[in-house]
Amino acid sequence: MPPTIVTERSENTITETSDDNISDSLVVPFIAGTVELDGIIDEAVWEEATKVPLTFVTRPFENTTPPVLTTARIFENGESIYIAFTAQDDDPSQLRALFRDRDNVWDNDLVGIKIDTFGDSRLSYQFFVNPRGIQSDAIENQMTLSESDSWNAIWDAQAQITQDGYTVEIALPFRIMNFLDSDGPKRWRAEFVRFYPRENNLRISNRPVDRNNACGLCQMGDMEGFATAKQGQNLSITPYAVAGYARNREPVPSQDATDWRYQDNQEIGVDVNWGITSDMLLQATVNPDFSQVEADAGQLGINNPFALFFPEQRPFFLENADFFSTQYDLVYTRNIGAPDIGTKLTGRVNNHTFGILAANDESTTFLVPGNLGSSVARLNEESTNIAARYRYDISDDLSVGAIITGRHSEDYHNIVTGLDSRYQITPSDTLRVQVLRSQTQYPQTLFSDFCSNDCSADEDINEITLRTRESDTFSGSTYKIDYRHEVRDWYFYANRTSTQADFRADLGFESTVDRHKSVLGGGYIWWNENEWWNRFEFGGDWDITHNDDGELIEREMQAQVELNAAYQSYFNFQWVKRDTVGLRHNGASLTIDGNTTRFTEEQFSFYFEAQPSRTLYFENFARIGDRIDLRNDRLGDQVLLEPSITLNLGQHLEASLSHEYNRIDVNDKMLFTANLSDLRLSYQFSAEQFIRVALVYADIKRNTDNYLMRVDARDRSLGTQVVYSYMINPLSRLFIGYGDSAFADDENPGLLRTEQAVFMKFSYAWLY
Repeated sequence: MPPTIVTERSENTITETSDDNISDSLVVPFIAGTVELDGIIDEAVWEEATKVPLTFVTRPFENTTPPVLTTARIFENGESIYIAFTAQDDDPSQLRALFRDRDNVWDNDLVGIKIDTFGDSRLSYQFFVNPRGIQSDAIENQMTLSESDSWNAIWDAQAQITQDGYTVEIALPFRIMNFLDSDGPKRWRAEFVRFYPRENNLRISNRPVDRNNACGLCQMGDMEGFATAKQGQNLSITPYAVAGYARNREPVPSQDATDWRYQDNQEIGVDVNWGITSDMLLQATVNPDFSQVEADAGQLGINNPFALFFPEQRPFFLENADFFSTQYDLVYTRNIGAPDIGTKLTGRVNNHTFGILAANDESTTFLVPGNLGSSVARLNEESTNIAARYRYDISDDLSVGAIITGRHSEDYHNIVTGLDSRYQITPSDTLRVQVLRSQTQYPQTLFSDFCSNDCSADEDINEITLRTRESDTFSGSTYKIDYRHEVRDWYFYANRTSTQADFRADLGFESTVDRHKSVLGGGYIWWNENEWWNRFEFGGDWDITHNDDGELIEREMQAQVELNAAYQSYFNFQWVKRDTVGLRHNGASLTIDGNTTRFTEEQFSFYFEAQPSRTLYFENFARIGDRIDLRNDRLGDQVLLEPSITLNLGQHLEASLSHEYNRIDVNDKMLFTANLSDLRLSYQFSAEQFIRVALVYADIKRNTDNYLMRVDARDRSLGTQVVYSYMINPLSRLFIGYGDSAFADDENPGLLRTEQAVFMKFSYAWLY
């Protein structure tokens, strides 16, 4: 049980006397004044603010007494919410307070607030600040059980490190949040949180946690006030300019090749964000530059039959992306590569939540899924892309929704429609259901892009060739049912995903079709608060997958143990045994039985991470065991290692290095050895500016004598990027950068630079 808590009583203090007397309501006073944000809590207005003590450690322990004192203060003046934190520390020299870019300090000491402006436990805004004044904001979505720090709002905060810890002042304009713009007092929900990373990363809150309740947002406390709160005009206009110069050439077996193709790019455009009402946002972009500033993390695709996933990084698509989230990934905006115009309308009115996205694209890229692999199709046709999402919250426990996505070009279209529902049966039991239907038409010659030769013989044809050989419009369906029971000490889940062969979700990232999978799983959790470890879990699941014809594709058993311990460490050991299939013998047939070889893979994997100090973070994933050689349809032995280390060298410099080592042996001989190294160096001069260097190097060596077909003995690639950034706010930034890439193979043994580019991008937001 939580300990008895006694706090100093004053007129505006939330006072707790025991765990049975937790105040359910916090009154936020209206005070006609402002605060000069400097991180020093010395204005008289703070004495009139409501004081909130943070008296519970809610993770990794269960409502224990914090080792440090933390007090929050809060008031509002009709335009903004003002919050101050006094975060005491017995040894301020141990503060993890680094200069980093916005949203990159989640492992630091932090204080902040979570706010549910509709009070229905569907979504919360998160605002956190580290002792250097670096901001992090995010949106937590209870519907999809996800948190996204890709959302960025314009708000103010300052911090000061003191002899007793640190202090923070925050100003949150009402215009950055959606809420019901009604007259009179409003009832929202909130939680005040401090993260205290030492031997364990303690989450300290003003609210206790009930681990028998699977809904985290449901446990936030009520917050009353804001009678005169209005969002105002809520209009931002952000013009930007882009200038770039690039050149590229094809890899040729000569280091003296000079056949460069040159391209320069000078563009101007504008983004407009308009809060039509307090709960409806319209975004538009004209002549946008959707170029990506940050380099993607390196990935190896060798011996992987499915297309690689890269996360979205472009601001227009990231803003309010959670409005389109469902159990399926139906809106993967990396598919929209180079639009001329885009618009997005998102909002929430009473119990109705909606989002509409529309953008054109100068070409059309989409995923072609299968049951044993997937590939990417590209059409040199301009396309129109739309997505619309709607949800109705019948009650706090029951929601129903609908979604439609569409893509259309001259010889191609794909339309997806569907319904979904979430039902919180009890605080511990959740049921999610979704049903989708698609209609698709491919260009009649699309299939020829995936033939290994000229499609004239069976050996030229593969699964993707057959999946795209459609002369008429075709339709397919899919559904997903997911049930979860989660209480303090154990959990159980069961789900079924059933996808027909002709289902397509081309605006999304759904890489499998013709698969019907059932899963049963569960686990037990032990908790501890007095030893070197604090959480131990044993769990596992069983699943089975068939195709449309009922042929077995895969049967798998999995067991794992997890341990959370001192030094912010986490261990995961997993055993997997699966009965699965390899390549099709006859690529001209989609049959599984009699057309594939069945293999049994047994694998052991281990993951470990720790952050023993503010200087060092490291992790490693290792897997050993059986792995199918997907080039030659044989069972091999795999060793996979993925170590990563991050060093915080002082307060300003961060160096991170991740590596992937992947080796498969067949018949006691090496088949291939693949190495990928990703080095990132970042120097943060201040909260506003940084310079960052990225180097990504891949090296794949193959034993050509152990392959049944001709392959290159070695492939190498090197990508380099240097970026300087100065930020006034999330919408007003300057980027200057350089990037290049080089490639080598058997015909070109030296790394030949094939692409080079320099660019500058500047944007500035006017707020009204």
